[in-house]
Amino acid sequence: VQLVESGGGLVQPGGSLRLSCVASGFTVSNYYMAWFRQAPGKAREEVTCIIWHGGYSYYADSVKGRFIMSRDNAKNTLDLQMNSLKPEDTAMYYCAASPRGSDICAGRGEPRTWGQGTQVTVSS
Repeated sequence: VQLVESGGGLVQPGGSLRLSCVASGFTVSNYYMAWFRQAPGKAREEVTCIIWHGGYSYYADSVKGRFIMSRDNAKNTLDLQMNSLKPEDTAMYYCAASPRGSDICAGRGEPRTWGQGTQVTVSS
């Protein structure tokens, strides 16, 4: 089971970035999938999460209306479209997953699998 993120980088405030997470060794449609972030000196934050059946998704208040998560079952990927980026969005972003029966959305559990992370820096 492996997760590999890509798409991070440096962007100006107000700009956009799209992160991608490629899963291997399992099928994303059978897993809870999530994006987390952690800035230096701050606690880890759950950004967004989708339940395995796709019927429910969670977004942190800090990103609602700006970030959009999408899952592609055919490609076995989880993307995060980030718009109207702010300096406070600067962090390492991690893709995470847990199998059915191990809910991780809205803080209900700890993911079993993590990617290596991709850095997002929002600065002028």
